[in-house]
Amino acid sequence: MRRARALTEEERALWAAVARSVRPLPGRALPEAPPAPSVTVTPPPRPAAPPPPPAPRPPPAELGIGVQPPGLDAKRWTALRRGALKPARTLDLHGMTAARAHEAVRGFLLAAQAEGLRVVCIVTGKGGTPEGGVLRRELPHWLNAADLRGLILGAAHPHKANAGAVHLLLRRRR
Repeated sequence: MRRARALTEEERALWAAVARSVRPLPGRALPEAPPAPSVTVTPPPRPAAPPPPPAPRPPPAELGIGVQPPGLDAKRWTALRRGALKPARTLDLHGMTAARAHEAVRGFLLAAQAEGLRVVCIVTGKGGTPEGGVLRRELPHWLNAADLRGLILGAAHPHKANAGAVHLLLRRRR
């Protein structure tokens, strides 16, 4: 059987201080308090120099719609590109101005990532010109902005014939 260790003087003084703060039961008396230990507090040593700042993380490579990004495995990329990964949410930008659509995309992606969604869809429409509409041309720029690029792993049109919709694979929340 193990023997209990003895209390130190400091522990006895602490217990006595706690015991003095309570009212004893009838017929019981408080134990006598030992003299308070003299404790000298030494200040912690000052650091010689502040720690170096954390190394900045390199910005992710620029995101291209329909271009396999580095770090994304071929199986996941193929599933995204072919539309096999079904989006959990869709944002339709039809009828929005560029400024309003930009804010909608930003809010949509931040909320989706906060909810832990993995695949979302943004519908820009094909636009009336051969190059596509304003929203379709601007979407890659918005996705590569500093505040959004870190959220996105990959972007692809789910079907070759539908260039007006983009499926986005989002990073997991940390």
